[in-house]
Amino acid sequence: MRYITDRKRANPKGAAHTGTEHHWFMMVSSVALAFLIPAFVIAFGRALGGSHEEVLAFFARPFIAILTGLTLVASMRHFAKGATTMIEDYAQGTTRKALIIGAISLSWAVTATGLFALAKIAL
Repeated sequence: MRYITDRKRANPKGAAHTGTEHHWFMMVSSVALAFLIPAFVIAFGRALGGSHEEVLAFFARPFIAILTGLTLVASMRHFAKGATTMIEDYAQGTTRKALIIGAISLSWAVTATGLFALAKIAL
């Protein structure tokens, strides 16, 4: 009969040694999004129902454009990290790698598209 401690049993499974960093990133981005999302929803709600020209003029304002850009970038980074964690927990092998690449690519594609559209409106 072998006597193995819990630590010895967990050791070969490996730790990425980034758990604390990931946790703090998710906590900080959550707090940031707790302020950004309501502010963005209020700003977006004010633009809702306006004509095309009014909406373009509204999102061309510096504060609204910066708020929109920050919300977009912070939410997509939060999504990418959260989706990666979820995929790492539930998928294995090549499927895991493909899903992680897909989630990160999706978040960067949405970020790039949104920032491009915002730049076209604001400039």
